[in-house]
Amino acid sequence: MDNKNGALNIVKEPDLTHTWLSEKFIQWSKSIMNDIYLYLVLSGVLTLLLWTPYIVARLFVWGPLTFINNYPEDFPKEIPEQPLWAERAQRAHLNMVETMPAFIAVVIGSSFLVSDANQGITAIASWCAVFFWARVAHAVVYILGIPFLRTPVYLISWFSILAIAASAIL
Repeated sequence: MDNKNGALNIVKEPDLTHTWLSEKFIQWSKSIMNDIYLYLVLSGVLTLLLWTPYIVARLFVWGPLTFINNYPEDFPKEIPEQPLWAERAQRAHLNMVETMPAFIAVVIGSSFLVSDANQGITAIASWCAVFFWARVAHAVVYILGIPFLRTPVYLISWFSILAIAASAIL
């Protein structure tokens, strides 16, 4: 068409495909990021809940009044003996408490540093899921005292933290 000056008026049609793909990619990225943060939150909740078994055992071993007082007679010289599974539960909880700072730092840092948004974010989300389920398995194996499984399951969770970092850096 001609404008008032007689020049050809060229109107560029908007590229709706590009806009649609961009919106889909943004939605997909948000979904993957939600998965990452979901497993971060679930790992935090697992950490909070892992103290429950040995605290409940302490309640039964010490009795309610001593438990509420928090100090049995002659404590800390003499500590009432906990069942073996409760001691293992406490160590599983402490192990998770020691591992969480590294997991949190690597997940948050990697989610900001990921260079390839498509593959990197997907890999981070997958490894976050591996970490969480490995930690659930670690807690179960540790508390039940299943021999020969505790270290391999722990190493899976440890490796997943390294894999998350590698997904962002490499």
